[in-house]
Amino acid sequence: MFFKNLKLQLLVSSIAAVILTACFIALAANGFIVASVILACLIGAYIIAVNIWFDHYVSKPIQSLTESAKHIAAGSYGTQVPKQADNEIGQLTDEINLMSSKIALSDKTTTEFISQISHELRTPLTAIMGWSETLQYDSKIEGDSLRGVKIIQKESERLTGMVADLLEFTRIQDGRFNLRIELVDIAAELEDSLFTYGNLMREAGIEVNYNAPEYDIPLISGDPERLKQVFLNLLDNAAKHGGDGKVVDASLSLEDDYVVIGIRDYGHGIPESELPYVMNKFYKGSSKNRGSGIGLAVCNEIITRHGGIFTISNAQGGGCLAQIKLPLSEN
Repeated sequence: MFFKNLKLQLLVSSIAAVILTACFIALAANGFIVASVILACLIGAYIIAVNIWFDHYVSKPIQSLTESAKHIAAGSYGTQVPKQADNEIGQLTDEINLMSSKIALSDKTTTEFISQISHELRTPLTAIMGWSETLQYDSKIEGDSLRGVKIIQKESERLTGMVADLLEFTRIQDGRFNLRIELVDIAAELEDSLFTYGNLMREAGIEVNYNAPEYDIPLISGDPERLKQVFLNLLDNAAKHGGDGKVVDASLSLEDDYVVIGIRDYGHGIPESELPYVMNKFYKGSSKNRGSGIGLAVCNEIITRHGGIFTISNAQGGGCLAQIKLPLSEN
C-alpha cells in the first residue's frame, strides 16, 4: 500500500510541478515579474518539501536496512533494525529482523554442537594415540600389523588437530577467544617455530630455508603463544600443499610500520577463483588434503586481533605465499 501511495504521490507531484512551471513561464512572458518570482519561490519550496519527505520516508529507511543487511552478511548475526513505519518498508524490516534472529539462533546451536562434539572426541582420541604409540614398541607386532598401528597413530594425530581447530573455532564464535598481550620478540618466536617444525619437515624430505634479517627486529605487542600457533599452522600448510616442490621459504623483514613474515611453498598454488574464500570458515575448495577447513580462518582471526594484516596469494614462479603484517609497538 505504501509504494502504491508513493507512486500516486510522485505522479501528482510531477503533474503539479509541470503546472506550476507552465504558470511561471506564462506569468514571466506577460510581464508579471513579482508574481513569477513568488511562484518560482513556491516551486522551489515545493521541490524542497518533496525531497525532504522522500528522504525521511524512503531513502533513510532503505539506507538503514541496507547497512543492517551488510552487518548481518559480515557475521553480526542477531542485528536488529529499528522499525520506523507500518508500511511495506516496515514489513521488510520485520522480516529482516526475524531472519537475523533465526540465523543467530542457528549459528549458536551449531557452535554449541561443535563444541560439545569436540570435547567428547578428545578423550577417546587421546586414548587411541597413547595406545597406538605403546603398541609400536611391542615386539610381537610387526610387518603389516605394525604398519597399521602407525597409520592409526597418524590418523588419530590428524583428528586431534582437527578437534583442536574446532575448539578454537567455537571459542571465537562464543567470545571466549582472548589474547594475552605482552612485548614479544617476534624474530625469536618465528625461529623457535622453524626449529620445532623444521626438523619434522626435514625428516619428511622438505627443505626449509629461512631468510633472516641482517638488522634487529624491534619488539612488538602480541600474544606469543597465539603467534607461534599461526606460524606452526602456516608451516604445516606449506608442507602439506607444497606438492613436489619439497621446499618451504620463511622470511622476516620490516616494511614501514610493520613487521612482515612470509611463508612460501613451491606447490601448484591456489586457483584464482578460490583465493577470495580460502580464509572462510570450513572452506576447503578443490584441495585434496584432509582437514577441518578452519585453520586459516583461525590464523586470520588471531592476526586481525593483533591489529595486523593476513593475506594468502599465489607467488611469482609458482606456489603459495602466506604473508603476515604485524604493527610495531608504539613504545
